[in-house]
Amino acid sequence: MSAATINPHEAAHFGALAADWWDPHGSSAMLHKLNPVRLTYIRDRIDAHWQVDARERHALAGRSALDVGCGAGLLAEPLARMGAKVTGVDAAPENIAAARDHAAGQGLAISYFAGELSALPPATFDLVTSMEVVEHVTDPAAFIGELAARLAPGGLMILSTPNRTMLSKLLLVEAAERVGAVPRGTHDWDQFLKPEELTKLLEGAGLEVIDRTGLSPSAAKGFKLGGSEALNYLVAARWPA
Repeated sequence: MSAATINPHEAAHFGALAADWWDPHGSSAMLHKLNPVRLTYIRDRIDAHWQVDARERHALAGRSALDVGCGAGLLAEPLARMGAKVTGVDAAPENIAAARDHAAGQGLAISYFAGELSALPPATFDLVTSMEVVEHVTDPAAFIGELAARLAPGGLMILSTPNRTMLSKLLLVEAAERVGAVPRGTHDWDQFLKPEELTKLLEGAGLEVIDRTGLSPSAAKGFKLGGSEALNYLVAARWPA
């Protein structure tokens, strides 16, 4: 992320969780529950955007992908398994060290680095993803602009973020952090973006929002796509045709 958007306090907070990132029962347990649902959405949008057969295992073969705020690689690794040439960037060096170690253990060739998004070449990546990151940066508009600048012509961008509602304040911030489902200090509710605010930022960067869906709790699965956007939502965008 660029110097204008990295929040050192946020980077330190998530960097302190690095060693625990891949433990499905540890401090990142919520991410492990969210990840399969996010991946379902990402795969659906990939198939729709590039007309890929849903049965194709390597839906991103021949394409490049960038995961911004990649943590220890929970999303970067599945993207690599889909055949993409993946780059992961994170503000916390501790996360990148954990990501490199885990990818090596899985036999995955993923390019990871800690630092500024602006250090990456422009218009390079076919797919740009950033999950639960925009609410942690100092300047969301600048951050979205940096993401857009990395997106290649004909590319696809997918973001997820919590919605700024009273329900999210109650459940994601107060309740989840109080019971330890999310590490204390993870969320600042005032930084959450409403869907129309994120849409405005994406359009301000020249992109077109092509899809949006809610990501909500499910008694059976933990989380599900569709339904209410009151807690969390996903957005897909592209360059206008």
